[in-house]
Amino acid sequence: MSKYVLTIDAGTTSERAILFNKKGEILNISQKELEQFYPNPGWVEHDPDEIWKTQKFTIDNVMQKEGVNISELAAIGITNQRETTVIWNRETGKALYKAIVWQDRRTSEYCDKLKSDGHMEMIQEKTGLLIDSYFSATKIRWILDHVKGAQKSAENGKLAFGTIDSWLLWKLTKGKVHATDVTNASRTMLFNIHELDWDDDLLNFFNIPKSMLPEVKQSSDYYGDTDPDIFSKSIPIGGIAGDQQSALFGQMCVNPGMVKNTYGTGCFLIMNTGSEAIKSKNNLLTTIAWKINNEVSYALEGSIFIGGAIVQWLRDNVDFIDSAQEIEALAKSVEDNGGVYFVPGFVGLGAPHWDQFSTGLIIGLTHGTKKGHIARAALEALALQSMEVIETMSLDSNIKIKELRVDGGASANDLLMQIQSDISGLKIVRPKIIETTAQGVAFMAGLNVGYWKNIEEIQSLWAVEKKFIPSKMNLHSIKKDWQKAVQRAKSWVEKEN
Repeated sequence: MSKYVLTIDAGTTSERAILFNKKGEILNISQKELEQFYPNPGWVEHDPDEIWKTQKFTIDNVMQKEGVNISELAAIGITNQRETTVIWNRETGKALYKAIVWQDRRTSEYCDKLKSDGHMEMIQEKTGLLIDSYFSATKIRWILDHVKGAQKSAENGKLAFGTIDSWLLWKLTKGKVHATDVTNASRTMLFNIHELDWDDDLLNFFNIPKSMLPEVKQSSDYYGDTDPDIFSKSIPIGGIAGDQQSALFGQMCVNPGMVKNTYGTGCFLIMNTGSEAIKSKNNLLTTIAWKINNEVSYALEGSIFIGGAIVQWLRDNVDFIDSAQEIEALAKSVEDNGGVYFVPGFVGLGAPHWDQFSTGLIIGLTHGTKKGHIARAALEALALQSMEVIETMSLDSNIKIKELRVDGGASANDLLMQIQSDISGLKIVRPKIIETTAQGVAFMAGLNVGYWKNIEEIQSLWAVEKKFIPSKMNLHSIKKDWQKAVQRAKSWVEKEN
């Protein structure tokens, strides 16, 4: 009897494997950090082989820790950091170059040229995306341009492209399956979200051979079985979804107008817009939420590049704190931010600004500034960035948002959640299980194999842990000063002529 569903959660800073039971509860987690490579300012890379080896370790480890036999798995689901780009040789299975991470800004000037040449409207109409180095297309183009012989090999059908889900799927099936799901495909800037297929015009525009691209399937779908050499027994892979769409499903935001925010490395707000692909007038992304039972749901998304990574930076780069858990107590040691604002534009600013040339900024420092003020400003930065996206979403969708469902590591911080409620004026709802990114794709994989009967059964498993209600604080000056700080961080990096 199949008792469990295993989620492979391939994140930006770590790989994780998580076991879920029939109640949607977490039985055990194995996690291992990934090495981050920064070869040049604004460049971010991962080692694809390390991703696979680390992920394989966490899978083996979580099964061993929980004492679960591989034969007890009903299905495997894969969720992943989106947009991160890997190109590999189909014959050898070797990556041509390191994985170029979603945060990487090396193609910013190329993207600026595409915008100045007037291609934004065409690309947005087809993909729902804005032209930005965030997405996979220009990363693919960079590798094909900079690895000797890559373009010719691609044209001869020898190369495969994939986001991390496709890379792991290829490894799990020993090269038998080259596929992705609609959510990951919709983040490449090559996929037509209305026709639900790779767009020939865009492939020609970027000079990317179609033979490189994976087959696109539903989010809850049969992708193939793991090779028996990997786990000693073949297990069906029944679901794939990009991390933010997976979290939206894990939060059971299955009706139009429902919104979630994941506080991970970045912050990612997504609103379910149902069968309608709403075009943003305010620099949000129109994307695919999922495709299940042959029905497509769309979403509006605001991507904030640096969220919880602010705390990681304070810990690892400047030794401001020894552990991430210290930030809440430090921020509580002061009554307010003392006039300090922290704009975390380390890799540019995402929605709704989309400024590729901003940098990080801490402003408002005085002789009276204490560590607590900087800690408070760091937490407020997460909430203020999210507030900007929430207000933009409401404007674009013409829907008054009443509730924000939250997840991700930083959502466990009660002070941050209260600040978010106060600044946004919304009821904040935190579920009992905040690992909704992993949970969402577990639900998708389980649905595919009949482990759960339907979405209604899954909805009954979702439960609230805590709610945060806005206080009656006057936050007008905080919002106004935040906007001033953001303007000062913008366009700091000078463009090359």
